[in-house]
Order: sequence, then C-alpha cells, then structure tokens
Amino acid sequence: MPFFNSKLYNFPHKFLIVKKEIAETKSQMTQLKFAKPFLKWAGGKTQLINDIKNTLPQDLEVKNFTYIEPFVGSGAILFWMVNNFPSLKKAIINDINKDLINTYKVIANDPHNLIALLTIFQTEFHALEENPAEKKEYYYKKRTCYNHRKEKEVVQAALFIFLNKTCFNGLYRVNRKNEFNVPIGSYKKPKICDEKNILAVHKVLQKVEILSGDYRETLQYADENSFFYFDPPYKPLNSTSNFNTYTKEEFGNEEQIRLRDFCRNLDQKRYRWMLSNSDVKEADLKDSFFDELYADYFIKRVQAKRSINANPHKRGKLNELLITNY
Repeated sequence: MPFFNSKLYNFPHKFLIVKKEIAETKSQMTQLKFAKPFLKWAGGKTQLINDIKNTLPQDLEVKNFTYIEPFVGSGAILFWMVNNFPSLKKAIINDINKDLINTYKVIANDPHNLIALLTIFQTEFHALEENPAEKKEYYYKKRTCYNHRKEKEVVQAALFIFLNKTCFNGLYRVNRKNEFNVPIGSYKKPKICDEKNILAVHKVLQKVEILSGDYRETLQYADENSFFYFDPPYKPLNSTSNFNTYTKEEFGNEEQIRLRDFCRNLDQKRYRWMLSNSDVKEADLKDSFFDELYADYFIKRVQAKRSINANPHKRGKLNELLITNY
C-alpha cells in the first residue's frame, strides 16, 4: 500500500463534498449526547472531575457565569463544565501550543473534512498491522510531515490527532526546535477516527472562544461572573518525571511564580479561580514550594493515578493539589 503523502492531501473538491454529505447524514444517528476529550493527554483531568466538582464554588450552578480555562490541554474539564452547567453563559479556552489550538479550531469549523482525513489514516495504518516495519515507517513519515508544518490547517489537525493516537502513551512532547519527537506506540489497532465524539466536540465548541497565546491575555474576556480553572504544566516531582514539554518554552519555577502573581491579580479583582498542580511535598517533605507560594489561599490534596513513569514500580496513586481563592 502506498504511503499517504502530501500530494494526496489535496483531495478533489467533489470527494470532500461527498464525504461531508455522508458525515452529515450519519451525524443525526451517531452524534454523542456528551462530548469528551478527543486526545490522550498526560496529566488529563478526567480522573479528578469528582474532586474538582466537590471543590467548585457552591453557588456556581445558579449563576450565569463565564468559564475560562487558560491552559486547556485535552479539555476534560471544559467538556464536563459545558455538559453539566446549563447556566454557563460562554467559555473561553486558551493554550500556548498553537498546534493544539489549531486542532480545536478545525474541529469547530471543519469537522467533516477532518473526519475524512482521519478515516483514511486509520484505514491505511490498520492495514499495515501485519507489517511492523512498514507500520513504523508510516508513523515516522507522518511525524516528519507534521513537523514540517507546511500543510493546510485541517491536514495539520489530522496529523496531530493521528500522532496522538498512535505514539507512545499518547504523549505530546517537543524539543527546542518545536519538533514532535515521541516514538511510535505499541497499539494494535488504535481508534484514530472517533467520528461520534468529533461531531459532539464540534457542537460544544460553537459556544467557545478559542485563543492561542499567553494565559494572561484571557483576563480581557472575563466579566463579573467569571470562573477561572488553571491546569498549567506541572512542576516535576523529580528530574525524570517531566513529561510536560508541550511547547519549546519551559515552564519552570519562575513561570510558576508568574502564574501565582496572575492568580493574585485575579483575586484582587474578585474573580474566583481554581488551580491544579503536582504535590512536590509528597516526593520531598522538605519541598514546600507550593505551600509557600500559595500560602494565602486554600490548598487541598487529592489523589490521582499516574500511569506514566520510566519505572513501572513508581506508577500508581499520588497526591495532586487543588488550590482555590475561595
């Protein structure tokens, strides 16, 4: 089977129209009632939803509020909020990872062509299951194409999702050249195209403002009934546990302090916020970095499962922090 190359990405217009009509017809039968994250994401918050739910302001449900998430990642909390709060007036999401945000925008504006591409990727990739060498070559050609970043937005989004579904542990990691460098995973026949969920996410994103830039820029979108949820790159528990290289810029201690200063500014403006991060004290009892940084606020420790670690014996439940100003 020939590899899917950049020349084939420019589908004839008639083909795309046919695929769109098929998708629109099927969507009436297949669209999910609730959207869920369309990516695998290290540090995704699906498992912490109950803890986050129990930590939200008690009067949030009765307010016509605006939800703002400056580090959206895979959007687990975004989709949960939209699905569970009919009083939500609007939502603002942001991420500095432009490739991630491009994928959100493509799902919001062009889901049918995205589904068409992902269907082809999935068919071709699954057909190589009995040929490991060709399967591996297919993956790395897609990775190279993605890193060139010369394709149309919908193609880049399809490559982003393809790599996420087929790479090792669904990690997203880039080097200083902003090149995605995660190796191929060991999945047999991963579900690369989840048409039902893409259409459900598309529906949700119609009432979401999608931004890409510094998280502080989200402040201009806040109104008097705004609630912020921060899920920044976590502070590593040790030198081998940093899986959060989502962009070529590092998010070190200075950035953690800068984020605290932004949260302090929000507090002074009377906006309520919640922030999650790693509990470094659990790894080192002498490390009070976050306890001191957020000493003026409320710190709650909750348990989360960590499934990614170079040492399998270190995988398991660890504490994470939920910090609030209320």
